[in-house]
Amino acid sequence: MNEKSPSASEAPRLEVDDVIVVDKKRVRTAIGGTVVGNFMEWFDFGIYGYLAVTLTAVFASDLPDPWGLLVTLLGFAISFLVRPFGGFVLGPLGDRIGRQKVLFLTMAMMASATALIGILPTSAQIGLWAIVPLYLLKMIQGFSTGGEYAGATTYVSEFSPDKRRGFWSSWLDVGSYVGFAAGAGAVAITTAIVTNVSGPDAMTEYGWRIPFLLAIPLGIVAIWFRLKIPETPSFEQTHAAENEIDTDDPMSRQGLVGIVRHHWKPLLIAIALVAATNTAGYALTSYMPVYLEKEVGISNVGSAVATIPVLLLMSAMLPIFGRLSDRVGRKPIYVAAAGSALVLLVPAFLIMQIGELWAVMIALVLAAVPVAFYASIAASTLPALFPTASRFGAMAIAYNVSVSLFGGTTPLFSQALIDWTGNTLMPAFYIMFFAAMGLVALLAMPETAKRPLLGSVPTVETPAEAKALVARQDDDPLIDTSTMPLELNRP
Repeated sequence: MNEKSPSASEAPRLEVDDVIVVDKKRVRTAIGGTVVGNFMEWFDFGIYGYLAVTLTAVFASDLPDPWGLLVTLLGFAISFLVRPFGGFVLGPLGDRIGRQKVLFLTMAMMASATALIGILPTSAQIGLWAIVPLYLLKMIQGFSTGGEYAGATTYVSEFSPDKRRGFWSSWLDVGSYVGFAAGAGAVAITTAIVTNVSGPDAMTEYGWRIPFLLAIPLGIVAIWFRLKIPETPSFEQTHAAENEIDTDDPMSRQGLVGIVRHHWKPLLIAIALVAATNTAGYALTSYMPVYLEKEVGISNVGSAVATIPVLLLMSAMLPIFGRLSDRVGRKPIYVAAAGSALVLLVPAFLIMQIGELWAVMIALVLAAVPVAFYASIAASTLPALFPTASRFGAMAIAYNVSVSLFGGTTPLFSQALIDWTGNTLMPAFYIMFFAAMGLVALLAMPETAKRPLLGSVPTVETPAEAKALVARQDDDPLIDTSTMPLELNRP
C-alpha cells in the first residue's frame, strides 16, 4: 500500500467535492456517542470480574472449589462464545442498513441484559438452576457485543480524518478501560458501604445486585447518545453508490462467504492481532480480580484500589500512543506492544506474588504497558484492513472469532492452567504466546497510517486541506483513486 497500483494512472481523478470534510466538532460528537457504548460494555465486564468470587457464592454455592468459580467464569466465557453469532448477523446488517442503526440496537440489548442480571434469583432460592438465567443473559450480552466493538471501530475509523485516525480512534478504547474502572469502582464502593451497614455477608445477600442495577440510568444515557450520532460519511457515500452484493468484486458489499473468500488474508492478520491484544487486555481487567483474590490473597476491594488508578493512567496514555501512530505508523506501535509483552509479563506476575499493595500496583503497571500500546491503535488499524462496503461484516468476523476463542476465554483458561499445573505464571505464558503470533502477523500487515480507508475517498478536517490534497494527488503515494467510489457517486 506504499505505492500506487499499476492501474492508478487510468483511475478516475479525485476532485475537491469528492473529499469528505469532517470538522473537529462533528468528529467529537460522533466519537463521543460511540465511546459511551464501549463504556457501558466494559462497565459490565468490570462488575462481573470484580464480583466473580461473590457471584460464585450467589449462583453456585452448592458446588465445591474450584468448580464453583470455574462455573462462574464459564458464564463470562459463554458470552464470548456467542459473540461470533452476533457478529455474523449484526456485521453484514451494519453494512446493509448502516452503522448507527446497529450500534443503537447493540446498546439497548447490552444495557437491558446487564440490568436484568441484578434481579435474578440466587442458588439459595432455586438451587443450581440459578445459573441458567445468568447464562442466558450473558448470551444476550455476547450476541449484542458481537456487533458492538466491530461496529464502533468501523464507525470511529470512518468518521476520523485520515491523518488523525490513530488519535481519534484511540478514544474508543479509552471509554472501554474507563468503563471497566468505573465497574470496578462501583463494586468497591458498594462493598464498602453495604458491609459497613449490614455486615460481612451483605454482598452475597443483596449488595451484589446494586452495581448491575446501575446499568439502568447509565444505559438510558448511553442509548440517548446513540440516538444522536449521525451515520458515517463513508458509509453514506458507498451505500448511495452501490449497495448490491457483487460476489466477483472484492470492493463490493459481501455476505459472510464473500468476505472470507475475498478477504481471508486480512481476516487472518486481524484475528492474530486481536488475539494478542485481548489476551493481554482481558488478563489485566476481567481476570486480574480473580487472580489477585485467589492466587495472591488480595480482597476484591484491595484489588480495585490497586487496579483502578492503573487503568485510568493507562487510559490517559492511549490518545498519546494513538497520535504517535499517526506519525510513525501503526506497525511500530504493534511491535512495541508485542515486544513489551514478551519482556514484562513474567516479571510482572513474579512481583505480584509479593502480595503487598505496592508490589501489586507496580506489577499492574508493567502488565498495562503492552495493553496500552495494543489498545491505542486497534480501532484505527483493524478496520482499515477491509474495504468500506464490507468493513463492518469483516470486522465482526475477525474480531469476534478471535475474542471468542482466545480473548474472552482468557480468565477461564488462565485459571484452569493454574489449577492444572500449579504454576501461577501460566497467565503470563498464555499472553506471551499470542504476542509472538501477533509479531508473525505483522510481517504480512500493510501499513495503513495517513492513508484513506480502503474503498473510501480521503477524509480531512478543512476545505483547504481538501484542495491541497487534490492538487498533489499525482505525486502522493498514499492516494490510490482506483479503490475509491468516485465515478459511481458522480452524476
